[in-house]
Amino acid sequence: MAEAAEDRDWQRLDTWLWSARFMKARSDCARLIAEGSVRINRQPTDKPHARLRPGDVLTLPLRGEVRVVRVLFLATRRGPAPEARLLYEELPG
Repeated sequence: MAEAAEDRDWQRLDTWLWSARFMKARSDCARLIAEGSVRINRQPTDKPHARLRPGDVLTLPLRGEVRVVRVLFLATRRGPAPEARLLYEELPG
């Protein structure tokens, strides 16, 4: 079972955005990415399954503003908001 190894050093972009509580539904995260609105390390991506690693910088439009965040940790679950906030740090836009 290739997918059973949860100790990998990356996570799907849509799953991480959902776990970090940027949007309410994972499908909304996938749709935002598929539109080409999200950048990983300044590179546009339209792949919800793009590999995200700690240290990557995301640029994404949310609620009328552009947010830039650095990924600090991969998510193990979608926890409460205070826990989700520990997964990233905000960077100046």
